[in-house]
Amino acid sequence: MRPIALDPSYRSAALERMRSTTHDILVIGGGVTGAGIALDAATRGLSTALVEQRDLSSGTSSRSSKLLHGGLRYLEQYDFGLVREALRERDLHLTTLAPHLARPVSFLFPLTGAAWERAYIGAGIALYDTLGGARNMPAHRHLTRTGALRLVPALRADALRGAIRYYDAQIDDARHTMEIARTAASYGAAIATSAKVTGFLREGERVVGAHVTDLETGETLTVRASQVINATGVWTDELQELVGRGRISVRASKGIHLVVPRDRIIADSGLILRTASSVLFVIPWGRHWIIGTTDTGWDLDLAHPAASRSDIDYLLDEVNTVLRHPLTHEDVEGVYAGLRPLLSGESDATSTLSREHAVATTAPGLVTIAGGKYTTYRVMAEDAVDLAARSLPGRVPDSVTDRTPLLGAIGYFALNNRRHELAATSGLHVVRIEHLLGRYGSLTEELLAMVADDPTLGEPIPGAEDHLKVEAVYAASHEGALHLDDVLTRRTRISIETFDRGVGAAPEVARLMAPVLGWDDERVVREVAHYEARVAAERESQRQGDDLTADAARLGAPDVRAAAGT
Repeated sequence: MRPIALDPSYRSAALERMRSTTHDILVIGGGVTGAGIALDAATRGLSTALVEQRDLSSGTSSRSSKLLHGGLRYLEQYDFGLVREALRERDLHLTTLAPHLARPVSFLFPLTGAAWERAYIGAGIALYDTLGGARNMPAHRHLTRTGALRLVPALRADALRGAIRYYDAQIDDARHTMEIARTAASYGAAIATSAKVTGFLREGERVVGAHVTDLETGETLTVRASQVINATGVWTDELQELVGRGRISVRASKGIHLVVPRDRIIADSGLILRTASSVLFVIPWGRHWIIGTTDTGWDLDLAHPAASRSDIDYLLDEVNTVLRHPLTHEDVEGVYAGLRPLLSGESDATSTLSREHAVATTAPGLVTIAGGKYTTYRVMAEDAVDLAARSLPGRVPDSVTDRTPLLGAIGYFALNNRRHELAATSGLHVVRIEHLLGRYGSLTEELLAMVADDPTLGEPIPGAEDHLKVEAVYAASHEGALHLDDVLTRRTRISIETFDRGVGAAPEVARLMAPVLGWDDERVVREVAHYEARVAAERESQRQGDDLTADAARLGAPDVRAAAGT
């Protein structure tokens, strides 16, 4: 299997293939579930197409807590099956599917109550390890207050009596989703972003395809398929309405996260803290910490959920209850808000709605999948293709994605062992090589070849010095980025990892992308202006006191794809 470059010529060819071919499977939605479905179908030998109205992982799948975990709190709900399933998926990513992207992460669980709390929490974490937590990482450990403060000096001494340390895993969700889609393309799937479904093609009652608008050009096309799979997350109900009332109903829950510099919290482990309604994570993230999340209902704009001042205050107030040196708004580098697609239930509290998934035939020829956890995307994808396959002629092979490594995984461990050699031959510092290996795995050799051809690409990006210029070029030439926002927000995380939200880096990144995407100077200026307007609108929304005013402020900046085809 040869890695496919998701460059502009690939996109054009993919759209032409969609226009001229009847596929076995058409997937709508380029989040982690949709990308997983495309990979599952393609590796079963099915002709597969995927369309996404914006960018890969532009919705929920780039705005998670960036964890691969079973979910300790689901044990309290006695959902042992969900936890076991998620932990199996976590281990698969650590060892086989994406070892270059997934890595263990330590968490400290402070204990504040009497002796019974240590016994209760300890038993839960021991069960967590038993269900899969200790297979590929250290088992949990009980710590005294002194031991806990030695590990996390940032904690107030009166905030705990002791603690338990355990391990889970983390992953860059946006890069992971993109790599799933790119792997699917390498196995033959046709992938197109900026491709919006505007209606379904029907033969009587049966759905036999979709009408699609290319948002980059304004052109329309009809994509035919034997089975269409709706994997649109929080847009599930909206898409189902195109064929009538659906059988699956989804409710959006907003979760926000803060990003602060690593030196603001002195600790050698992440934290998990109990709150009144859920839990709060403090997650190590390179030279930063991610703090989150909230869990509140949202019925406003689905494309650009907004974090309000009250959301940010809530997270700061909660984490400051245990910190010796409280965080302030001035410590916050980045803020991001995402929407979880929860299966609707009877409860008014979104924190009690189901994180399990549902899959159903919502109209002849149309399968819908919704709900679930990021960690279990692969299982969701398998279930969706299994259901769609029942209506395809002939026997469809079983799923093989549990043993299909993503691009960058094959050869990663061997290449990582050669990182000092790669540094010597490339002229880059070994820290830079390690950075690339942790983002691209064995595909790092493709980036190093580009640096060899143009040594200036080995220089840091001004305003975002953690990244090299070659990464911006590679995002456009190999990873399907069509706009500046795609690179600054998802192919990299510059938009949340710098205090200026990436505004300083934007002109240079746009200039680097321009030759690949055929942009002239006017287009470069327009892309930068769009990005600056987006950042300004987000900052304004984060000064508002409630969801309604925050949403109005965020919508002050138009989506770059809304203007691309005009």
